Amino acid sequence: MSDVVDTENKPLRHGYTTGACATATAKAAVTMLITQQKLEHSEIWLPAGFFHTFDLIECELTRDMAQCATIKDGGDDPDATHKAKIVATVTWRDESGIDLDGGVGVGRVTKPGLPVQVGEAAINPVPRRMILRAVQEVLDEYAVDRGVRVVISVPDGEEIAKKTLNSRLGIIGGISILGTRGIVVPFSTAAYKASVIQAIQVAKASGCKHIVLTTGGSSEKYAMKLLPELSEEAFVQMGDFVGFSLQHAKRLGAERVSLVGMMGKFSKVAQGVMMVHSKSAPVDFQFLADVAEEAGGAESVRQSILEANTASQAADLAAEAGLHTYFERLCRYASQHAVDHVGGGIRVETVLVTMKGDVLGRAEIVG
Repeated sequence: MSDVVDTENKPLRHGYTTGACATATAKAAVTMLITQQKLEHSEIWLPAGFFHTFDLIECELTRDMAQCATIKDGGDDPDATHKAKIVATVTWRDESGIDLDGGVGVGRVTKPGLPVQVGEAAINPVPRRMILRAVQEVLDEYAVDRGVRVVISVPDGEEIAKKTLNSRLGIIGGISILGTRGIVVPFSTAAYKASVIQAIQVAKASGCKHIVLTTGGSSEKYAMKLLPELSEEAFVQMGDFVGFSLQHAKRLGAERVSLVGMMGKFSKVAQGVMMVHSKSAPVDFQFLADVAEEAGGAESVRQSILEANTASQAADLAAEAGLHTYFERLCRYASQHAVDHVGGGIRVETVLVTMKGDVLGRAEIVG
């Protein structure tokens, strides 16, 4: 399989997941322990459907312990774990079978709602199966009946985790060992969508009936100030996937959803656009000008908004013209489209905020 994904501009390289890296190092470490010989490379089969060879570093070996590491290559995906060192340490154990655990820098699950049980190391189901299968294959190949203990560590994992949503999800002390296919597809929407679903599942498991969907870190920070009575788990960064996130919030039992964001993206939601990436849906200044007219704006204001360069500039023009109902109208339209998108049965509030966090408008529709 090729390591690149063709794009309009240039090919983007695939990367490899923390789960694949952990599998490669675990396989190598158990092989080293059995053979008492250090290795430089480790080849594994990836669920994506091909073999890949990982380079190994920092191999250590004694009669009772083998350890090696690899550096995670995230390809051209801007992943917080890119270049992280993934370490596997394998030792003999008295009991039969394989005992897999996380060490330094691998998080520990403290909240329900995740695919890993509370109290366990944050090694997700697919990587866990990959590691166990690879280690067992080596034990079988060398006809070894003794049990082994496998510990996956990430020396800088606790620091890396600060750049992720792990603490919000209740994963404490480090990163998660992730991946369903073994590869990281550059700028994967599937990966982001999976993280949204996981965050909503954690909110549900924490008893949240009111979910707050935001477009990013800034809008989430402002939302938390607006809704201080809600627990941290209730806040979910949906990115550009408004419709997708709404559908899953309803599916997972949310009774009320608050959408909190800024003009650029939410002016699109007000039109019924539920995927608000700038490339997918540019700002429609004709629509913004028409809403200004509905709010009582003069023709000069309407024309100025038509000629605006950004949605934020259009908002400034409406505010300067004293169109007090302008932003409430946009919020009402957005909430109605959101309710319609999921087929009703849910309350949706939309809150428009400025880049400084000031509320421009707010409206709620009961579906």
